[in-house]
Amino acid sequence: MSTFDQRKDAFENKFAHDEELRFKATARRNKLLGLWAAEKLGKSGPDADAYAKSVVVADFEEAGDEDVVRKVKTDFAAGSVEVGDAEIRRVMTELLIRAAEEIQAGR
Repeated sequence: MSTFDQRKDAFENKFAHDEELRFKATARRNKLLGLWAAEKLGKSGPDADAYAKSVVVADFEEAGDEDVVRKVKTDFAAGSVEVGDAEIRRVMTELLIRAAEEIQAGR
């Protein structure tokens, strides 16, 4: 195997690893966001966990974060919770950092 082939394989492996970490961090962020939103909606225990799972599933509707923001925003509107888009997006950013740190730490 040539040096070029070894470098190509290493790059492909790193890319696959990075994509897996990104997927895990996003899924964890969505779960944490769901738990945050559930608390705002007055849910706790199994109801909060079920709601958090529904937020994770909502992310599979389309590429990007808009589907998650839309779900939480719609649920907040239905529950008369006054939280704007900017606040939801701010919390999403904070939780993504937290999720990535937890995954890097092996938690």
